[in-house]
Amino acid sequence: MKKILGFPFGNKQNRHDEMLSFDDEIESIFDEDDDDDYCEFDEFMEEFADAAQGIRMLALDVDGVLTDGTIYMGNDGELFKGFNAKDGMGISCALRNGLEVAIITGRKSEIIHRRAEELGITTIIEGAKDKREALRSLRRLRGLSVEEVAYVGDDLNDLPAFAESGLTFAPDDAAEDVYDAADIGLDNPGGRGAVREAIEYILAAQDKWEKIVASYEQAGQGDRQ
Repeated sequence: MKKILGFPFGNKQNRHDEMLSFDDEIESIFDEDDDDDYCEFDEFMEEFADAAQGIRMLALDVDGVLTDGTIYMGNDGELFKGFNAKDGMGISCALRNGLEVAIITGRKSEIIHRRAEELGITTIIEGAKDKREALRSLRRLRGLSVEEVAYVGDDLNDLPAFAESGLTFAPDDAAEDVYDAADIGLDNPGGRGAVREAIEYILAAQDKWEKIVASYEQAGQGDRQ
């Protein structure tokens, strides 16, 4: 995780350099008994925990979030999309543990319906020209406040949905402006575990992830990937 809410990193020139800098800072917190640094880190973790604990619905873009953004086209239209099994497992765990997952996409694709059905996602909004309005309508239908909604997006057309979300995530390879606008910059790229990472952060903050892991130490849970 490269940034959380208002945690100050200064000007970002290189994401990976920044991550290394963040890791060094965390190590220094524990190596150097620096009360000021520790309080700053502790404060930013509390900010994230407070925000994540209230999340009841996670809305996802598709291309560049659930996939790597590549669109495979043939003479008859889109041929296929590539999805990540770890993302699928994360979504299954989320749905099984009280976190609704919805899809909001500007495109239309039968492939998305097939993948959603496979994972148990029942809410799909396609052809969304304004994702903020789409997300607003959905959360009102569900009786949710802005603070109860999280969103993962990777490109400019996701920015309107950010304004309708209490917690926002961007994959590592998101467009720079979107990455900067997100509350949390993820370590993983779209279609390669970014969704799973976001889900783990939310469920961990809600004190559910360790219990989920422990459940698998006893038996399979029947989750789909």
